Amino acid sequence: MPDTPQRTDGPAGWLDRAEARDTGAAKGGGTARDGAVAWGGGFQERHERCPEGAARRRSAAGIDHPRNPNPRNPVPRTPELWPAASEFIRAHHAEERLGDPAPRLAEAYAEIAGTGTYRHTERELTFGARVAWRNANRCIGRLYWNSLHVRDRRDLTAAEDIAAACADHLRGASQGGRIRPLITVFAPDAPDRPGPRIWNEQLIRYAGYVQRDGRVVGDPRNEGLTALARRLGWRGGDGTPFDVLPLIVQGTDDKPRCFDLPPDAVLEVPIEHEDHDWWAGLRLRWHAVPALSTMCLEIGGICYQAAPFNGWYMGTEIGARNLADTDRYDLLPRIAERLGLDTTSDRSLWKDRALVELNRAVLYSFDRAGVTVTDHHTESRRFLTHLDREERKGRTVGADWSWIVPPISGSATPVFHRTYDTTARTPAYVQHPEALARASGDFLL
Repeated sequence: MPDTPQRTDGPAGWLDRAEARDTGAAKGGGTARDGAVAWGGGFQERHERCPEGAARRRSAAGIDHPRNPNPRNPVPRTPELWPAASEFIRAHHAEERLGDPAPRLAEAYAEIAGTGTYRHTERELTFGARVAWRNANRCIGRLYWNSLHVRDRRDLTAAEDIAAACADHLRGASQGGRIRPLITVFAPDAPDRPGPRIWNEQLIRYAGYVQRDGRVVGDPRNEGLTALARRLGWRGGDGTPFDVLPLIVQGTDDKPRCFDLPPDAVLEVPIEHEDHDWWAGLRLRWHAVPALSTMCLEIGGICYQAAPFNGWYMGTEIGARNLADTDRYDLLPRIAERLGLDTTSDRSLWKDRALVELNRAVLYSFDRAGVTVTDHHTESRRFLTHLDREERKGRTVGADWSWIVPPISGSATPVFHRTYDTTARTPAYVQHPEALARASGDFLL
């Protein structure tokens, strides 16, 4: 898991959904879902909250306060780090049958005692990133958690290098249309300095240009980020509804800067309809890779604030949220009119009929372009397969019903007719309030 405020969770049904913002949901009257299926659809635009204890620790340390975008004060050696590190190392050794964890525990303890932090091995990083996906309660696409490819770029701290690595991430994830789940992990926060930050909610976002009459050309969700990019020197795109925003990246001990994404890093799909020739005249399109970039990857007490990850889209993330929500592209009235539907009364179900055709167009277009996408019926069945596999291994699967059930035809899918355990587990992908503030352009420079 994408896009109005919504959710995102896994290769399908997590990515393009996110927390509704006060200005967005209230203004448009839309729900708090954005339209990503999971890591491949369904997790994206609404994110797990950081456990309260971890949030308190970061606040006390002065990290990421909305009024302090580039904190310089050291992070204190909190007593909570060792228990979290110990728990993670023991779990890693037990699940992957690595033998006695005592030597690794002693090594990590000595490192924490001497420096206030510790460094994950590449094997630990890969395990932690994959299990964090497995633990994502709002992602419907977790069947594929163990296929997540992990790129270790903890060596990079400069904004220009991180921006270049993000473009490489998009190229590696898109593979000409065969989307693969991928995460790129940059340097974490450390006792002597904050880690880098990516301000964009997703690596690919469309600009929202506010007009003098208050209308927005493009995606209203991104009007704040668009204005911020302009203040940072971005000249703007061509003024279309689908201008790709630059990346706003903040390196270690640096200020946020803008970087245009190279065209070859942005794979897009024109949205057409197999039964309606006029549909092409709407000039709709959407990007193929829903890469979340504001969520924090927390592993064993270590916080990786910059760790963009993606799966592939579930069609409803685009067709039922990003393009349809009233506080996003709000296309249902236009489509209903072209379909000749009676829009004078809700009892004609014109919204429902237009919504189905819009979602048909998304699936048809992605298939025609040879780009990976899933549908909500298939992904719902796959999620139940995931539940069965995990339960046979003795692991409890957490899930948030309101995120797992698709935004259309919910009761026609098998995930609707059951309840779920909502316990939050670690490692985890979490969304910090200050990251949301940065992505909305509300962060003070």
